[in-house]
Formats: sequence, structure tokens, C-alpha cells
Amino acid sequence: MEETNVFDELLTLLENKEYTKLRESLSEHNDADIAAWMEELSEEHMLKLFRILTKDQAADVFSYLDVDLQQRIIGAMSDKEAAGIIDNLMADDAADLMEEMPANIVKRILSNANADTRREINNLLRYPEDSAGSIMTVEYVDLKESSTVKEAIDRIRRVGVDSETINVCYVLDSGRHLLGTVALRYLLLSDDDEIIGDIMHENVVALNTLMDQEEVAAQFKKYDFTTMPVVDNENRLVGIITVDDIVDIMEEEATEDMEKMAAIVPSDKAYMKTGVLETYKKRIPWLLLLMVSATFTGAIIKSFEDALSVCAVLVAYIPMLMDTGGNAGGQASVTVIRGLSLGEIEYSDVPGVIWKEVRVAVFCGLTLAAANFVKLLVFDRLAIPVALTICLTLISAVLMAMLIGCMLPVGAKRLGFDPAVMASPFITTIVDALSLLAYFRIATMILHL
Repeated sequence: MEETNVFDELLTLLENKEYTKLRESLSEHNDADIAAWMEELSEEHMLKLFRILTKDQAADVFSYLDVDLQQRIIGAMSDKEAAGIIDNLMADDAADLMEEMPANIVKRILSNANADTRREINNLLRYPEDSAGSIMTVEYVDLKESSTVKEAIDRIRRVGVDSETINVCYVLDSGRHLLGTVALRYLLLSDDDEIIGDIMHENVVALNTLMDQEEVAAQFKKYDFTTMPVVDNENRLVGIITVDDIVDIMEEEATEDMEKMAAIVPSDKAYMKTGVLETYKKRIPWLLLLMVSATFTGAIIKSFEDALSVCAVLVAYIPMLMDTGGNAGGQASVTVIRGLSLGEIEYSDVPGVIWKEVRVAVFCGLTLAAANFVKLLVFDRLAIPVALTICLTLISAVLMAMLIGCMLPVGAKRLGFDPAVMASPFITTIVDALSLLAYFRIATMILHL
């Protein structure tokens, strides 16, 4: 409620053209909140509010805006205004924006940006997409090994305002090779005449520029750092990655995995900002593939048509068997996929994973079969041989499903594919076919069809 009142007050100031008072009020609010308020405004008011912000605050607010809004703001600005915004953005944010915008707008902006900004953006854009180099920022504080603490603090005061963070400073030699790090708190607690080389931390964990962003996130989780250096193959410092970038990456990777597990081609757009045709294109390829593969189950049922005509009651339990098998396989696959993503499961663990899933499948299958056997005899009043056929198939379906559910994701990762692709829809199709084959084979043996 309080946030709504603040928004209404700002809107009133804007509509009454009290721009000086509005600018003073905006300077007291968080940049992320201002960005959220701007998204609620009409385009006319949004552009007017953005121009009222100070140059530095405008760049900070801009970095929190949705890409579509960023493009609209840039498109409404003059070349000089747009270049001014880009010059004041952190290099990684500017590079991300350049990747999303049309080529003609990018060319217009970069031609008016200063030389340092152009160089930094171009350096970031040359790294592979989703690599550490593409998400790093080049705004950091570097120090000389021979500097004193006083000289280091003086340098931080000079360049720190334009840096992504000053909590950790990086010690480099004349060739820009990374020698160590020193935290700001150690500088503040040390004597002015102490040498940086004597107090720096030499055992530095660094990321390679070509490391995949998912592995980058895993490294942050492992070491619990708020910032990490990025080096090239010769251990030269080229940038840093901060934890706020990692939060975005983790959200992006989790969304991508969820879409793949639901048999949807991943999209980098929000749901409400994705058009109907684009959503259709993302979903239809897998739906077509799964539909074609599901025809195998129909072919299996058709091949046993004569046997089913002898004991037609078996048909009524096909959906239950297929659904149970699919659900069991989905549970196993999601668990294993998550374990692979978090690094909890390695290839050396595969035998243990299979043995565990076999035991879980046996327990689950027996429990489901026992409950189902009672239901079939008491409520459905089936003959014992028929009930036994259904229950044995149920145990077989659960066992096969859990084995397939745990093995396919591991196999996919071993072959270089994303394990999330081998999730519920794909596994369900395979399990359905195998469950039907098992069903009719067991029925043939017990009921002599």
C-alpha cells in the first residue's frame, strides 16, 4: 500500500510538471523501484520521467528495465542522448543491450559512444554466447604488487566510482597477469606503509573466459564468493563477474531446464511478451515428435487386437498402467537431472544410481501392486488371474520407468546433450510402449491368450 502511495505521489508531481521536486524525490528512492514504477507508466510519461533523472541515476535505472523498454527509450532518444546512457552503463550491461537490439540501432549508438565504451563492448561481444567472457564486466580495481596500502587506497578513490565493486581489488604484474587479490577491509585495517604484495591473498580461484555460464554459477555456489576474476588462457585478468549476474544466470538456466523438461524449445522472452505465433513455433516441434513416437503404442495395441478381444477387460486398465509408468519415470528423471545440474551425480556414481532406483522401484511397485490387487478383487470384482496380470505389469512398468528415467539423462549428458531434454514427455513415450509390451506378454503367459 505504501509503495502505491509513493507511485501516486510521483505521478502527481509528473503530471503537475513539478520537475525539480520530482527529481529530488526520485534521488531518494532505490533505482530498482524507480524502474518498476516506470514500467507502469504510459510511454509518454515514462520517457518524460527518464529524462528528469540525473545522468548517473538514469544509467542505473536503465540497467533494471526490461529489454523492450530499454529499446523503446533508446529509440526515442537522440544519438547523443543514447550514447550518453551507454557510456554510463557498466560494460556487461551495455553489451547485453547491444546483443538484444537491432543492428541499425546498435551501429547508431556505438558510432556516438566514446572510444573506451566501444572497445569494451566489442571485446565482450566477441566471446561465445553464455560464456564467462560474455557476462563479465571490465570495470574493476587493479593494483600493483609493489604499491603501498596508502597508494592503493588513493587509487581506489580515483577509479572506484566507475567500478562494479571495490570490495575486492586485483593485484597484477606489468603483463596484467593475476597475482592475487586483496579485500578492501584488509586495506583499511593495514598500516599505510605496508606493501600490497605482503598482504594480498595469492591462492586465487579464477574463471576462464570460455567457461560456460552454468559452470560459472556452480563455481560461485561452491566457493560462496560475491565476485570472481575472469582470466584468459595466459592467466591475464580481463574482467570480473559479480554475484548479481549469477542470480540472473541461475534464473535463466532454471527456466531453460523447466522448458526443456516440458518439451518446449527454450525462449529468452517473458511469457506475456511472447507472441502466439512464436509460442506455437516453440512448442510444435516436440509435440510433432512426441505424437509420431506415440503412434508406436497404437501399433502395439493393434498387434494384440485378437488377444484383447478374448479378454476385453484388459483394455480398461491400459491408461492406468501407462500413466503410472510415466509418472514413475518422470520422478526418477527429474531427481537425476537435478542431481546432474547441481554436480551431485558424476559418471562414476551411475552404478550406485541404478542400484538405488532398482530398489526404490521394487518397493514402489510392490506397494502400488498390493493396493491395486485389493481394489481389483474387491471393487472391480475381477478374476484373480486377470488381477495378477495387471499387478505384475504394474511392477514391471514402474521398474522399467525408473531405470529409463535415471539412465537416459545420464546418457544424454555423456553424449554432450542437455539432460533436461530427456525429461517426462520423452521418457513417458518410451515407457508407454514398453509397458504395453510387458502387459500383453504377461497376459499371454498367465491368461493363455
